[in-house]
Amino acid sequence: MNTSIQSPAHLTGASEDQALRARISLLGHDLRAAVSDILGGLRLVAPDSLDDNTRLQFERVRAAGEVMARLLEEGLLLVAEQTGAGEGTPVPVARLLYDLEMRWAPRAQEKALDLQIALAPDVPPVLVLDRIALERVLANILSNAIKYSDGGAVRISVTLDSCDEMRFTVTDDGPGFAPEVLARLFQPGARHTGCDKPGQGLGMFITKDMTARLGGTIAVVNRAEGGACVTLALPVRRPVPAELPHAQPLPDLTGLHVLVAEDSETNQAVIGHMLTAMGATFDLAADGRAALVLLQRTPFDLAIIDIEMPLMSGLELMRVLRAREGAPAHLPIVACTAYVLRANREAIYAAGADSIVAKPLVGIEPLSHAITRARARIAREMSPGMALPACDAAELNNVLFAQLMEAAGPDGAQELLSRLIADLARIERGLVTALSKPDFDAIRADTHVLIAISGAVGAEQLQKQAEALNSAAHARNRSGIEALGRAVLSHVDRLIHFATKETVRREGPTP
Repeated sequence: MNTSIQSPAHLTGASEDQALRARISLLGHDLRAAVSDILGGLRLVAPDSLDDNTRLQFERVRAAGEVMARLLEEGLLLVAEQTGAGEGTPVPVARLLYDLEMRWAPRAQEKALDLQIALAPDVPPVLVLDRIALERVLANILSNAIKYSDGGAVRISVTLDSCDEMRFTVTDDGPGFAPEVLARLFQPGARHTGCDKPGQGLGMFITKDMTARLGGTIAVVNRAEGGACVTLALPVRRPVPAELPHAQPLPDLTGLHVLVAEDSETNQAVIGHMLTAMGATFDLAADGRAALVLLQRTPFDLAIIDIEMPLMSGLELMRVLRAREGAPAHLPIVACTAYVLRANREAIYAAGADSIVAKPLVGIEPLSHAITRARARIAREMSPGMALPACDAAELNNVLFAQLMEAAGPDGAQELLSRLIADLARIERGLVTALSKPDFDAIRADTHVLIAISGAVGAEQLQKQAEALNSAAHARNRSGIEALGRAVLSHVDRLIHFATKETVRREGPTP
């Protein structure tokens, strides 16, 4: 029986309920992310640099933001309880940890604390979880750890034990708990040792209740070396594998040595796990300068470079490499970035990237596709007789495209390319918005135009992907839209990049 087909009428209500719960979970995630960005940005502002009047208004805004965050959590919890949205949805573990880092790192920095996150390589990449309950548990634990620590670090580790339980372990370098507090820790009013810090002592009481919703257990001990250790153990629930349309085999990277330049330990673990699955070996660098040192003394077959790194950014590192003679100038580079706006992508390509993959990495496929594109692009550049700028062989029928440009003539070709770039950019913006909802009618409208455009210029692979996405939107197939949408946007991005480079090439050198 094929469970991916739900045509009987009696399943319609259940399907709609699942869709509603998924939309509520996604909305909750986006609201939390937005509020976290607001509060994180406010915490990075130095009040001492403001005049008295502005400082007063700033403190009012920050206090109101904290209240808004608490009210949001209460509201999302109430919605989840009424709709069943918290019963469990597929959650990419790496994205969860990335969001935690973005939310809590500014608060830790405010107290000069080091927030460290480590993900064990054997933890499944996607788990079925009540994300609302899990985030509330982790928020209470991290809030306590940061509030009561005046120095050192707060560490989060995610591991899988021998009983197939996932463990979130949070340790801090604070004062720990007094023995009498430990005995009644999960009762209202329990607080840390020695506390002159404000709080009602309800956090761990709420945490216990949320842990029960997750079907897990929680344990708290004092560390011998000082500080507290909180361990949340949860049963592992893996999602039922979905059949992804047009799935491509992973590239075989056996024998290849890869440089991973990334300052986040979480992302280091995620990328390393994926490279190992593809057969590669790798070295890690936590900043741009360390990466440059490794590149000077070790031969690599590929580099995965984070754009935002300390000491030397990914953009600076790529520019240095491309300016050198020999192997570094032709090293395939995959840029890894959370900034996916058009201007950012163009700057990344201009600095020397061969392909771009967006963070957070929610699966191995986007990275594997980016690696394949980067290696193919370098291979074409190293091949003699290349007539056109780099574009995947499967992306464009170069013969058809050349005939189109010749028929248009010099002036017409430039106008055609300009219109192509503008149309693709508009479709890209529309699809990003429509896919996030998803808005099936808008997806069908945008892909209908995209099918015609891609077919006209010989972008055969994009045309096929757009047709598949159009069909999925017509059938209102949510499971197929996400994977196809990512593939189409990736192809659109590469075609815009190709058309932009072709425009520059046809204009010739600036006099």
